[in-house]
Amino acid sequence: MTRAADGYKPDGAYFRNAIFHMDSLKAEGMPEWDFIECDPLLDSSQMSVNEWNAMGKLISENYDSYDGFVVLHGTDTMAYSASALSFMLENLNKPVILTGSQIPLCETRSDGRDNMITSMLIAGKGKVREVCIYFGGLLIRGNRAIKYSAQDMQAFISPNYPVLANAEISISYNESALLKPHRKPFHLRTFEDVPIGVIRVFPGIRFDLFESVLNGKLKGVVIETFGSGNVPDDNGDLIRLLQKAKEKGIIITVCSQCPKGTVDMSAYEAGSALRKAGAVSGKDMTTETAVTKLYYLFNKYSSTAQIKKMMEKNLCGELTE
Repeated sequence: MTRAADGYKPDGAYFRNAIFHMDSLKAEGMPEWDFIECDPLLDSSQMSVNEWNAMGKLISENYDSYDGFVVLHGTDTMAYSASALSFMLENLNKPVILTGSQIPLCETRSDGRDNMITSMLIAGKGKVREVCIYFGGLLIRGNRAIKYSAQDMQAFISPNYPVLANAEISISYNESALLKPHRKPFHLRTFEDVPIGVIRVFPGIRFDLFESVLNGKLKGVVIETFGSGNVPDDNGDLIRLLQKAKEKGIIITVCSQCPKGTVDMSAYEAGSALRKAGAVSGKDMTTETAVTKLYYLFNKYSSTAQIKKMMEKNLCGELTE
């Protein structure tokens, strides 16, 4: 990003000049690296399934030529992209590290330099074999991350899974938290754009107002509920809505609005009704992961029953069974 009249905007020419003249990237101990630029460059708020596919294809096309990959990405949707890539890059056995900055590289106090250098060192080391986010000294599993702060230098947290590594004077890895190597060959599974929605429950919500939405083309919905999976009764409107969704083959996944903790739809009567109406538990997945996992499963399976089953299964470290 560089400064412009209406605010920061992507500037590939500035960035190329900056990194190719950054002495730290040529220092002893740094891995050898190449640079690939996507076209067009986008503010990360403009990311879509098409951009996830483009990133996945670039990694797949170059998979055998490199020991690891660093993806430079805006922070706003980084957790979505990291989650999408974690499913898309099946049987990944190399590090894919997403990173960026809170303060753009064009600014004197930018945190982008350290984030980029450390990400490259981690990718070159090859100790992790999964999609991660490195930011502000922490290496986090990509499909466990959420953007927590728009202001702090440590923008991302992993509320339901341990940090994979801490970068202090040295980089120390949490060996027991890392994914084990895959025995199956690497495979890229790109996504077709599937209509998926997110509904956040709030006190006094009128579920009947969402009936027209569910009667549309939606194939999957993530509901962000209270606590461990609770929703207001609303005179039974939600249950009737979910039953109609079930009849139409729409998959309803229940996540919690609480960053930390898990969904347990059997704990309270209000949650049990969701299960009886055919909803599946998102367990301790983030909303970002639940959404991207739906994309992945809809592109892998044709059976609604199979998709619902796999939503509750741990595929690549995204949930605790």
